[in-house]
Amino acid sequence: MSFTDKVEHKAEELKGAAKEKFGDATDNESLQAEGAAERRAAQARQAGDNLHDAGRHARDALTD
Repeated sequence: MSFTDKVEHKAEELKGAAKEKFGDATDNESLQAEGAAERRAAQARQAGDNLHDAGRHARDALTD
């Protein structure tokens, strides 16, 4: 994955975490849930990025 994609996914995770914390502070359950969902979705995209990179590294190791 490109560096830009990784940065965007990390920013999305931080945005979701901030939204979740703000929901905690204001006792807004809807905002908490929305932030948690955004954070988890971004983490899943990051896991996909890592899996993609691992596959590429394995392929490179086998072809060298």
